[in-house]
Amino acid sequence: MAKIADLKVATDDQLSTQLGELKREQFNLRFQAATNQLEKPSRVREVRRTIAQIKTLQTARAAAASK
Repeated sequence: MAKIADLKVATDDQLSTQLGELKREQFNLRFQAATNQLEKPSRVREVRRTIAQIKTLQTARAAAASK
């Protein structure tokens, strides 16, 4: 799981790329959970929280840029 400090120093492009990868992983994890093939259930929570952290950072940066 990415630390919030690592996410803060990442560029906007890096965050967007990472967000896309995490959304793809989240989709795959949902599929695995539906078919009872999920190896690490805690990963679902980690991915969901990291996605939320990235979106929060993107919103904060957009708000700061608009001021």
